Amino acid sequence: MTKFWYIIDNIESYICRTLLAIFVCLLFLQVIVRTLFDFSFSWVEELSIYMFVWFVFFGASYAAKMGAHNRVTFQFRFLPPRAIKYIEAFADLFWIFFNVYFVYLAIDFIFNKMNRFQSSQTMGFHLSWVYIVLPIAFSLMTIRVIQVNYKKIVLGEDLRDPDAIDLEEVRAELGDAAEKPSPDGEKK
Repeated sequence: MTKFWYIIDNIESYICRTLLAIFVCLLFLQVIVRTLFDFSFSWVEELSIYMFVWFVFFGASYAAKMGAHNRVTFQFRFLPPRAIKYIEAFADLFWIFFNVYFVYLAIDFIFNKMNRFQSSQTMGFHLSWVYIVLPIAFSLMTIRVIQVNYKKIVLGEDLRDPDAIDLEEVRAELGDAAEKPSPDGEKK
């Protein structure tokens, strides 16, 4: 059962990796075929575009899980860490409301307002298969925002943007390197 929850917890990562690998291979194949045989598959570009769109939306959900979405954080420098946690959670409530409303609009569009005969140009499948990523990804994103806030507020975990952590590590290394004397005895 633990493996099942591990897969569910990382589903966006697996989907993004798979989509990225497939559409990069398809585009590479397209380049090779065009270069060597002066021929192209019309469906490869269209499928790659759709896969890239799916990749972006699942990637946004994965970024929400990692706490890596862009935020304006300058004002937090002047606040105690405990207050920051609750202000971010309050801001995330607006994000959740937006996502829920967007899921509602996307489902309404796909199942009620979309042209029933609208299909992709070269592949011929109904475009609702492309647009269905919207309610799926925004639902996952909502779950991830709630999950991150639960971990921060209830469990007390310090979830920060992975890039911010990497930046702090680089600054620490540069700070250490700046204080270390060089081989000739001078400080850098």
